[in-house]
Amino acid sequence: MALCERVRRLNLAICHRCYRTSFIFNQRKLSDHVSSKPKASVGAESSIDHPIYTHEHFALKASLNKIIEQEINPFVDKWEEEGKFPAHKIFKILGSAGFLGVNKPTEYGGLGLDFSYSVAVSEELGNIRCGGVPMAIGVQTDMATPALARFGTPELKKEFLLPSITGDKVACLGVSEVGAGSDVASIKTKAVRKGDELVINGGKMWTTNGTQADWMCLLANTSDGPPHRNKSLICLPMNLPGIHIARKIDKMGMWSSDTAEVFFDDVQVPCQNIIGQEGMGFTYQMLQFQEERLWGVANILTMMELVVQETIQYTKQRKIFNQPVLHHQAVHFRLAELATEVELLRSLLYRATALYIKGNDVTKLASMAKLKAGRLARELGDSCLQFWGGMGFTSDVLVSRFYRDSRLMSIGAGADEVMLSIICKYMDTLPRK
Repeated sequence: MALCERVRRLNLAICHRCYRTSFIFNQRKLSDHVSSKPKASVGAESSIDHPIYTHEHFALKASLNKIIEQEINPFVDKWEEEGKFPAHKIFKILGSAGFLGVNKPTEYGGLGLDFSYSVAVSEELGNIRCGGVPMAIGVQTDMATPALARFGTPELKKEFLLPSITGDKVACLGVSEVGAGSDVASIKTKAVRKGDELVINGGKMWTTNGTQADWMCLLANTSDGPPHRNKSLICLPMNLPGIHIARKIDKMGMWSSDTAEVFFDDVQVPCQNIIGQEGMGFTYQMLQFQEERLWGVANILTMMELVVQETIQYTKQRKIFNQPVLHHQAVHFRLAELATEVELLRSLLYRATALYIKGNDVTKLASMAKLKAGRLARELGDSCLQFWGGMGFTSDVLVSRFYRDSRLMSIGAGADEVMLSIICKYMDTLPRK
């Protein structure tokens, strides 16, 4: 009953924004609604016999798809050209409909559902026709806020989590630095106690949402202790004196997502803005990475499937040597291989998610899925682009955008080499220092 009530709340919110004219409460009609998913949505498995999704998951996905098709996809090309999308506007639309806090506490505006619903949302966001916008949304929902929702004080949650869920504030994550990307333990930014305040000095690099964010979930050194015990996560308002947005970074891909380099010069913030226990920031960030990596895998899976489907349609039409490109065995066999790899990765994602929502540590599986997703995206993007020929080398088609955007999957949230080290650690094959 509690689950049905949460889904009811979600649909009432969507109805309020005119994305739905009515919501059907009984189970049979909900099933009918789910089975008629919009054509634009990829990955339309049956809701009758799904490994982790229920009718409610599919209703959630169908509702989100309406927003994507009405409020996001028609404007993606424009945002890609401009190098930024209107985060406050889009986040408010998503927040009002409940999509920025599906697994967050109800007392702070969330729906209180388990993490499988976040995975379902991430999958559906993969239908956005670029990588930058869904990545920015993922930063808000599954990168900057999980630790705050889990360990933050009620006061911090009210000030930062609640408006992030409702879409009234845009969040960013401040972890990576110029000399400390994947090596999180090596960050240099410091937050030194002076009375009841922390004084922050240093800088962060590759900060998604950085030029538009209202607050940052900042990882900084708060003591001179061991690297894994001297860090804290801090809720940092981005309008404080001493915070400087040095530049908006030009990137190879993810054009519609703004990425900033940020510097801190004697920035003062109350000590009570520390999330959870002081010195536990590294541990909290590692826990946060589990959700971030699974979210990223779910998101790119849908886009990979979409790229394969569009490649099939194009190669049916394009002819070479007097027959459609698709009819050449090298082409349809290769696409079959890629589709198989996508489904194998999807199974790993669902298994990891099922274990995670039961309270298990899925760091190993999440790292495996993240590693495979990054490498498969590179392989799939390259193969499909080749089948588009000269058209694939233009910026007019989805496959070329995916080729650029998906390269980040093997770098962000821990590079492939970091994933391999984590996997080796869990296999007890990593050499000890």
